[in-house]
Amino acid sequence: MITKPKGCHDLVGLEAKKWKYVDKVIDSLMEKYNYTYARTPIFESSELFHRGVGETTDIVTKETYDFKDRGDRSITLRPEGTAGIVRSYVENKMYGEPGPVKVYYNGTMYRYERPQSGRDREFTQFGVEVLGSNDPLVDAEVISIPVLLYKMLGLKGIKVKINSLGDRDSRDNYREALIKYFTPHIKDLCEDCNDRLNKNPLRILDCKVDKDSEILKNAPTTIEYLNEESKNRFEEVKSYLEELEIDYEVDPRLVRGLDYYNHTVFEIEASVEGFGSNNVIGAGGRYNGLVETLDGPETCCMGFATGLGRLVQALDLEEVKLPIIDDIELFVMYVSDTEKKYAASLVQYLRANGYRVDTEYTGRGLKAQFKQADRLNAKYLIILNDEDLAKDEIKIKNNKTKEEETISVDYLLYFLDEHLSEEEYDYDFDDEDECHCGCGHHHDDECTCGDECHCHHEGEDE
Repeated sequence: MITKPKGCHDLVGLEAKKWKYVDKVIDSLMEKYNYTYARTPIFESSELFHRGVGETTDIVTKETYDFKDRGDRSITLRPEGTAGIVRSYVENKMYGEPGPVKVYYNGTMYRYERPQSGRDREFTQFGVEVLGSNDPLVDAEVISIPVLLYKMLGLKGIKVKINSLGDRDSRDNYREALIKYFTPHIKDLCEDCNDRLNKNPLRILDCKVDKDSEILKNAPTTIEYLNEESKNRFEEVKSYLEELEIDYEVDPRLVRGLDYYNHTVFEIEASVEGFGSNNVIGAGGRYNGLVETLDGPETCCMGFATGLGRLVQALDLEEVKLPIIDDIELFVMYVSDTEKKYAASLVQYLRANGYRVDTEYTGRGLKAQFKQADRLNAKYLIILNDEDLAKDEIKIKNNKTKEEETISVDYLLYFLDEHLSEEEYDYDFDDEDECHCGCGHHHDDECTCGDECHCHHEGEDE
């Protein structure tokens, strides 16, 4: 039997519906923020990631899927989304448009790493990029996006950690301080850290092997080496986060794992058991020099990414109940060949009018069809028989109350509009439970959070 590659997953059934629901919330949220969708190739020239992500990062040195195509070109499956977006920005001359350019992506990435809980070789990332603005307000806005997304989906225990790497001068000064500090201790650290000392000492702080070492804990922090301009900018970012009522914690040891970051960097943690030592579900930062590195003009940029697999895992661990559609509205039943032909046209007609409908396809009898309707969580059953059809009538049965009536075929849409609209938002929530979208209301409250709410509250149609 052929099996899926290690570190990859099939997405089917209820799990697939969860992911599709998250996708819909993301698209809705991005529309509110006025970010446009961007899609870049799954594979690109290897040079893009070597120059863009950084030669000294673990992603490039250990984790990329590199291969030669039939034209002997060096190709890499994309390991992250930012480099491809920046390449597209430069190649399509988007810098000539009135800025800033605000885009989001949602697609598969590939890294050859040891598969473990929440970390796969094929994974999906949602991320945003703002290209063409150095305004600290942009930093705060980008941080606000995952915060609002996680709250809308129902996550309660999230923690925002921020730091500043400063401008180029601040980062260079900090780099020299790290080299001076680590040099006498370097033999006590792992082989990778020894390799990073002169190439990129900031990467030592992100080491997974020595993360609990006292040597790393006592290392200098970025805050100590920020120049005045970088300090003032970081204070502005914090003030905007406070204006947006986003709680945060300054973590002076947060550096992130990619070479292109400067100024603001941030991570968002899920405060839930089950993730293990790494509970980060979203992260990002500012990368003001990357466009130039990839042959574009001087451009200030800010972005973030979140792994959808880890996000859905966090929702499961917090036992968040998403209002996904796991039923159908109608199941059409029949026995004879003439009833089957009528069922085929009726199902098509109902689907064209916006209803979720299924019917029988395997030749089962009525008893088995009733069981199939239950398996599909059908709300109503349409039971066809030749005698009723001769009079242009059909039987319709409420599969919950078991009430049945015979109605005119011409009246069917009116019947469905009247009866199904009453149940459209019946998610069977406990009225004492807080709304899953994070708006702070309870299910018996009137909702005031507008279009971004994905729940139904009494008195609202959202």
